[in-house]
Amino acid sequence: MDAPLKIFAGSSHKQLAQDICDTLGVPLGESHTVTFSNENMMVQIDENVRECDVYVVQTSCPSVHRNLFELLLMIDALRSSSAARITAVMPYFPYIRSDKKDRPRISIAARLMADLVTAAGAHRVLTMDLHTPQAQGFFRIPVDQLQAAAPLCERISREDTSNWVLVAADAGEAKDMGRYANRLDLPIAIIDKRRDGDNEKPRAVNLIGDVAGKTALIVDDEIASGGTLCEAASFLKKQGAERVIAVATHPVFSSDNIKHRLDDAFIERVIVTDTIPVPEGRLSEKVEIISVAELFSKAISRIHDGRSVSALF
Repeated sequence: MDAPLKIFAGSSHKQLAQDICDTLGVPLGESHTVTFSNENMMVQIDENVRECDVYVVQTSCPSVHRNLFELLLMIDALRSSSAARITAVMPYFPYIRSDKKDRPRISIAARLMADLVTAAGAHRVLTMDLHTPQAQGFFRIPVDQLQAAAPLCERISREDTSNWVLVAADAGEAKDMGRYANRLDLPIAIIDKRRDGDNEKPRAVNLIGDVAGKTALIVDDEIASGGTLCEAASFLKKQGAERVIAVATHPVFSSDNIKHRLDDAFIERVIVTDTIPVPEGRLSEKVEIISVAELFSKAISRIHDGRSVSALF
């Protein structure tokens, strides 16, 4: 696209936005948000964006609803300022786990989020590792979904993985293991979980595959409270795993006690990306964060130039 490239950031993750700008060699756009006493917000773009190719970086993290509405206001402000194209860069998409109607009379909230971003004036969305790939179908505008498998596997490949096995925390995760297995050339095991009743948490009852005497590498798209991860690590220990390491794209870390939970768990290391900023109080010494700024910057460059984004995979 011949239009000038500009990148702006909401309040959620300015460090990631700045890292993306530094990689691309462009300055971070000037804007500011005001929250009034009645909790209404105003977003103002502080520079000319007329006929520019604009990217707005805003991830989903606390306060989720404030960050979402700030993004919508920023997109609308850019549209009103005659930006030629607006791309919402949403590393972790809000409400993405609410992608189906699995209970009576509930909202498919992920679809609603897609509608809101589109209605605000975004022309396309750039995101990473949606909970289910088919969620792209909620959008009526183009969506580019990046995969964290490449940078995570690059980090893992620096280890001696000769005695490692990939582990899916449940059968639902197994379908996404292929891109890790192919890159790392590792076998796969699956934890078989069952429910005893509607109100009970699933429990691990069996293991499909072998982890005895091996390093088990648990792969997931996100870590929320950490309960499922820690239970899976304990189960793998009972199955004879010598070590457990976990990798995940999105460090949601929603529980106040997740730091202590990870510290006490049979987990040697947890490797995540920086799609979400992690508060210091929830950051265990076991957690290692790798940057996806370079991957996002490459995608932005390709979108701006009209080149293929899928080539990055």
